[in-house]
Amino acid sequence: MKTIFSNFKRGILGFVFIFLTSAVFGQVLVSGKVTDASGESLPGVSVFVKGTSIGSITDIDGDYSLEVPNDTQFLVFSFIGMKNQEVEIAGQTSIDVILQEDVTGLDEVIIVGYTSRKKSTITGAVSVVNLADMEKTRVPNVSQALQGQIAGVLVTSSTGAPGDPIEIRIRGEGTIGNNNPLYVVDGIPSRDITFLNQADVKTMTVLKDAAAAAIYGSRASGGVVLITTKGGSIGKTSFDVSYFTGLHKVANLPDMLNTDQYINTLEKAWDNSDRAGENPYTADRGRSDFSDTDWLDELFETGKSQNLQVSASGGTEKMQYLMSLAYYGQDGIVVFDNDKYQRLNYRTNLNIDVSDRIKIGTNLQLSYSTQDKTASKGESLIRYALLRAPVLGVRKDVNDPTYSEEDPFTDMPFFTPTGYDQGLQRSMYEMVGNPVAKAYFTDDQRKIYKTFGNVYGEFAFLRNKELKFRTNIGIDLSLFHNKAFNENYGDDDGSGAEIDQGLGRQNKPNNLSEERGEARTITFNNTLSYAKIFNEKHDFSAMVGTEYIDNYESSIGASRARFPFTTNEYRYLDYGGSDLDVWNSGTASEWALFSLFGSTSYAYDDKYMVTANLRADASSRFSESNRWGYFPSVSAGWTISKEDFMKDVDWLSNLKLRASWGKLGNQEIDNYAYLTLVSQVDGIVKTNRFGNSDLKWESSTQSNIGVDVGLLNSKLVLTAEYFEKNTTDILLPIGLPSVVGDVSPTIVNAGEVSNKGFEFSVDYRKSDKEFKYNINANIATLTNNVEKLHPNVPNIVTDVTKTEVGQPLNSYYGYKMVGIYQNQAEIDSHLFTEGNAKPGDIKFKDVNGDGKISADNDREFIGSPIPEFTYGFSFSSNYKGFDFSMLFQGVEGVDRYNQGKQIVDYDTRPFNYTTAILGAWDGEGSSNSIPRVAFEDNGSSKVSSIFVEDASYFRLKNIEIGYTVHEIKGVDNIRFYVSAQNLFTITDYTGLDPESTDLMDLGTYPQSTSVLFGVNVKF
Repeated sequence: MKTIFSNFKRGILGFVFIFLTSAVFGQVLVSGKVTDASGESLPGVSVFVKGTSIGSITDIDGDYSLEVPNDTQFLVFSFIGMKNQEVEIAGQTSIDVILQEDVTGLDEVIIVGYTSRKKSTITGAVSVVNLADMEKTRVPNVSQALQGQIAGVLVTSSTGAPGDPIEIRIRGEGTIGNNNPLYVVDGIPSRDITFLNQADVKTMTVLKDAAAAAIYGSRASGGVVLITTKGGSIGKTSFDVSYFTGLHKVANLPDMLNTDQYINTLEKAWDNSDRAGENPYTADRGRSDFSDTDWLDELFETGKSQNLQVSASGGTEKMQYLMSLAYYGQDGIVVFDNDKYQRLNYRTNLNIDVSDRIKIGTNLQLSYSTQDKTASKGESLIRYALLRAPVLGVRKDVNDPTYSEEDPFTDMPFFTPTGYDQGLQRSMYEMVGNPVAKAYFTDDQRKIYKTFGNVYGEFAFLRNKELKFRTNIGIDLSLFHNKAFNENYGDDDGSGAEIDQGLGRQNKPNNLSEERGEARTITFNNTLSYAKIFNEKHDFSAMVGTEYIDNYESSIGASRARFPFTTNEYRYLDYGGSDLDVWNSGTASEWALFSLFGSTSYAYDDKYMVTANLRADASSRFSESNRWGYFPSVSAGWTISKEDFMKDVDWLSNLKLRASWGKLGNQEIDNYAYLTLVSQVDGIVKTNRFGNSDLKWESSTQSNIGVDVGLLNSKLVLTAEYFEKNTTDILLPIGLPSVVGDVSPTIVNAGEVSNKGFEFSVDYRKSDKEFKYNINANIATLTNNVEKLHPNVPNIVTDVTKTEVGQPLNSYYGYKMVGIYQNQAEIDSHLFTEGNAKPGDIKFKDVNGDGKISADNDREFIGSPIPEFTYGFSFSSNYKGFDFSMLFQGVEGVDRYNQGKQIVDYDTRPFNYTTAILGAWDGEGSSNSIPRVAFEDNGSSKVSSIFVEDASYFRLKNIEIGYTVHEIKGVDNIRFYVSAQNLFTITDYTGLDPESTDLMDLGTYPQSTSVLFGVNVKF
């Protein structure tokens, strides 16, 4: 870390030295004031001499002064949210300017596919992220900035651990396989954007329907997120320095039993079970060696984060440039700092007009990230902290004969070294790992070196630049290095190989695994585009292009065990044992995609518009007979508000109807899936997987109808959409009957899934007064349904879910709880053919009424992990130098299987419990929702509705208040702010985080509540 930060500081100094020169020579002083239509002063307006880098910025009173050459003809004034204005000097030395608000946004140019179009001519479902709102989210992963911003886009964090992945779903789950969207950054496609620095992002546009995304064809079935990064602008060199630091705290932790409550509960569980002899927990009361440990409190600490961003940009009409450096670091909320994430970013952007017709440019991003990976879900640290008994201390007494400075932590319950299992008492206090020890000994680091960028050239064939050719080549190269050392620790339990006797039971023996590899994708695309407006009414554009994508990945790995020395200097493969447990491997894969595509668009008088796209993709992942897939789309729009019969409707500034239809594809399967795989061992050839030469593209047919409404001069903008998406020929792995041998599943085209729903958004902007504010709200509905599966696979079953025709994907499937048996008579009346339950046990619904509860007849669908509603609400405002913003976000109608609850409060083993168990059934009428505590099955071993919880939530995602100072000589402005994230969450879910993406929540690293303090300086 010290080396990284030292290099970073040197980089900044060099960076500043390179760009800290900008000369402006003038002979005439021009000054004036810039205001809006209401007469309010506008600070921060860019004022520059047209065609040069000579410029200035208005101060807090809207005043400016600028020395310009004698031959200067025009000054250009620009300000966000206002229309750019050119003013002729004509010998004037005092020029006051009134900027007009650009409230409609209909002339805004939006990136769509390989080209751009005016917002007024868009006919598909395209949503643009509000950049001002996005910048204030202060997130390490750019994907998180989409959360709550756009209707129909669901963004969830897999866990709250630093560096863990983010999941995005655009208009629902369309397939049984990969539902992730395609990201296109500066024209280069990618499946991952974790390397991006949030401050570098200029625009984010989401293509939600097939009409908008079909130009990306085979990779766009999950939707497309288009990202453009910031470039230079005409004017003198300007610098932007931002820094924030933050504190992170865990929130919404459950209340666990203390030692007295725990012993009372275990004593009751013994009495409620068929156990012989005296109750051992009664005898254990008041033991002097008991602790009273709150394991959750011991595991979590205050996390920290910091972010530093420095950029320089500027240019002339011929050349614009930008360079930026950034560092982001976060130390998570688990003790011992083994859950860190750090990222360094460098980016350069250069655009050059070589001549009036030729443009060239490059955008290069370099990043280096390290993640100290911790067990954040599944058998996680958090799960251990929930289960471990409070009677056990965190550390051993120094007088304990098993104590050592290298391993001071408790492990097995009341272990003594006099002989295995003597005094161990595992049956009384269930043996589960010490989460604090696990956090201490974790050493699992993931490093990624990333190069991502492109070089382009553009040539205009005609003087009017209506016909353009653009060529673009991009590189996405990742070099990764994963290294995990598993140190031996814990008490000796007598297990393991003879050579390892006497070692602790955890990581026996110690071992190191290491993997290195690369992933390289080269993209080469060429487009020829034509755009012309005829007779001021006929707006025509067309584009054709080709794209070639080549991917290659390779990796090598090795591991060794039994390291005699375990300090960091010896954690390399050469220092491990070489006689036993030596493993190594190496593999590589590749795929390629060749595409032809075209698009044409026509608009008449900005009233009637139609767009058509067609893309043909050839993928190496399919056999030659099915290699090509074809993805067409068509969309149309009608701007009703521009008709003559609407001219007198003053309050309606825009009314536009849109409709679209199109197809998208999916090729996200393993490479070579259509081929049969064989292996040879000792001269015997064995089939490992049967191929499928008939394998073809999975396709998604989508239709969309939408309406855009602008009221009050488009200060109030409303959008409504209805969509239907049907995915067919789903790529599904199917296991073959055992008679054909032990072979891997064969992928076939099977199944159909539908999604449909409504999306609504409203935006209101008030900016003609001193107090300016903006309100945005969105909501989306979603209905997901499995329409068809393969005849040989009528359903897909996991431990807790079942995918079946007529139900949402991965629906929860099990028994429905209808109460608690209060007495034996109630059991006898319900289970008249099978009665092995006891009073206090869970009462399940007897679906077929045969008097017994059976897996074949009484299980049913008990929940869905796919939300029915998603919504977001944001508010931003500014008054004089102050600004304020907040973002609320939530989901409704979603369920999660809380397996953590099942094992904590309902398991038959003596783990710890939450305080909810204090309300368990304890006699007739005491409870009808929580069964008796027992060391025998009370019905809780079954997958049932008692563990399928409503995971709907409403969360204050972000709130920020800032103040901007303009009156500092040599500085354009300084903004100070304080920001808070995840301040509160309203939910009925009893797990640690309702946002968890896993179908079964075993105990997930929760998101934290954060408070950030920051400053931004521009000069």
